[in-house]
Amino acid sequence: MAFFFVILSSSFLKNIPEGSHQYELLKHAEATLGSGNLRQAVMLPEGEDLNEWIAVNTVDFFNQINMLYGTITEFCTEASCPVMSAGPRYEYHWADGTNIKKPIKCSAPKYIDYLMTWVQDQLDDETLFPSKIGVPFPKNFMSVAKTILKRLFRVYAHIYHQHFDSVMQLQEEAHLNTSFKHFIFFVQEFNLIDRRELAPLQELIEKLGSKDR
Repeated sequence: MAFFFVILSSSFLKNIPEGSHQYELLKHAEATLGSGNLRQAVMLPEGEDLNEWIAVNTVDFFNQINMLYGTITEFCTEASCPVMSAGPRYEYHWADGTNIKKPIKCSAPKYIDYLMTWVQDQLDDETLFPSKIGVPFPKNFMSVAKTILKRLFRVYAHIYHQHFDSVMQLQEEAHLNTSFKHFIFFVQEFNLIDRRELAPLQELIEKLGSKDR
């Protein structure tokens, strides 16, 4: 069952064309990550465009979260997670402003499916995320990127609050923690998610930040 879901989630994965400038940026990011200094890894490389850097990393985080969630989907079901939550104090209702205009209450797997489908649609839109050199980013790019990252954070929050025991059983906690730390340092570097949105994992965020000082 788990194998089926991992394959299913991988259908969401977004590829950056090899040989493109964005591919080179992604390779730079991976090389810098290998140094172990995540604060340095998230910084805008000298001479690079901020929008392009944010676009490349947003695609990368989308892929990472897909793979992480794919490892625990057999534990995240309509029965185990009838609402999309991050602990008892935080519950998320889905709306995308287009197909679903009024927020609806739904199970976590349904919410995450809506979310990943919506993000995939944004990433595949060449007017929002241009892959060709010289094509400018739209004026609303930063606003869209912020919304994508805010929503992706909710998947991390759900995994940590509702499924961390399963993550530990699978011995994936180091992978999850490194991915989340990278994500948080990135959004902090460019002020991409409002602090109030990060509240469900604030203690963890402070802990990860203090370890890096």
